[in-house]
Amino acid sequence: MELLNRSRRLRTSPAIRAMVQENSLSVNDFIVPLFVQEGSGVKSEIPSMPGYYRYSLDTLTDELNVIVSLGLKSVLVFVKVGDELKDNTGKEAYNSNGFMQQTIKHIKSVAPQLFVMTDVALDPYSIVGHDGIVADGKIVNDPTVEALCKMAVSHAAAGADMVAPSDMMDGRILALRIALDEAGFEDVGIMSYAAKYASSFYGPFREALDSAPVDMQDIPKDKKTYQMDPANRKEAIKEVLQDVDQGADIIMVKPGMPYLDIVRDTSNEIEQPISVYQVSGEYAMIKAASANGWLNEKEAVYESLIAFKRAGASLIASYFAKDVAKWLNEQSI
Repeated sequence: MELLNRSRRLRTSPAIRAMVQENSLSVNDFIVPLFVQEGSGVKSEIPSMPGYYRYSLDTLTDELNVIVSLGLKSVLVFVKVGDELKDNTGKEAYNSNGFMQQTIKHIKSVAPQLFVMTDVALDPYSIVGHDGIVADGKIVNDPTVEALCKMAVSHAAAGADMVAPSDMMDGRILALRIALDEAGFEDVGIMSYAAKYASSFYGPFREALDSAPVDMQDIPKDKKTYQMDPANRKEAIKEVLQDVDQGADIIMVKPGMPYLDIVRDTSNEIEQPISVYQVSGEYAMIKAASANGWLNEKEAVYESLIAFKRAGASLIASYFAKDVAKWLNEQSI
C-alpha cells in the first residue's frame, strides 16, 4: 500500500506523542474550590462528593498547606453559614466581620501566595436559597446588584484578589467594577460567570452549602428566571460579550463537559482568559462510575480536563485539582 502520509508515524512512541501533543495540563491551570463552615475541628465529607470536604478555619490551615505544597496557585472560596444568619436581604453577605470575610483573612495569613477568588452571590445567605432578593414572587435584579456590590467590596477589603459573581443578574459586572474602583480596589479582578446555565449538574454543590432553592408557594422553585436555558447557544455569546464590555477580567463557563461548544465559541470570540467549572455533578459521576469499576478514574479525569483545554479554556475550577497536581508531580499522567 503506497501512502506518502501516515498519521500513525506521529503516534509510534510516548516520546513522539508527547512532542506533538497540542494541549497539556499543569498545576498553573487549576482553581481549587474550597468549602468552609463555622466551627472548630470540622473536616466533614460531602456525601454526594466522596473525597471532598467542608472545613472549619482551623482544619482549613492544613488543607491550604497541602494546596501550596502541590504547586497550586489559586482557590475559589464558598462558605456555608448557619440558618440564623439567613434572610431575604442577604445582608450577612457584606458583614465586614462575616464568615466569608474572616475566611479570606485566614487564607491570606496562612498562605499569602495563594490567589484568592471569592464567590459573590446571595444564595448561601438567602432564606429561600436564591441568588437574589425575592419580592412579589420574583428574584429582583437591581436591588440584588446593589447587595452584590456591597458584598464584593467587603471581600476586597478583607483581602480577596478577585471576586467571582455567580448570580447571573443583569448589569452586575459594570456595577461591581464601578463599586470596586470607587472603593479604591482597582486592582481587584472580576471573574464573571458569564455563561452559567440552569443545570441539573449542581445538585451535590447545593448539598455542600445547603443552598438549594426552597419549595415555597409563589416563589420560583428553580433558577431558570436568571440562569441560562441549556438549549441556548447564541445567548451565551451575547452574555459573554456584554460582560467583557462591562469590565470582566476572566470569563467563566459553567458547567463544563456538557458545554464544551460554549467554551469553544467563547474562545473564538474573545481575547480574555476563559475559565470553566467542572461542577459537582461531573465530579460525582466520575467518582461513582470509578467506584463501580466502570471507569478508570485517573484516565477519565485526565480526558475530561484536557477536553476543556482543547476547547479553549485557560483555567479549570475542578474538585480533582489536588489529585491531578499529585499525578503531575509524580509524572503519572
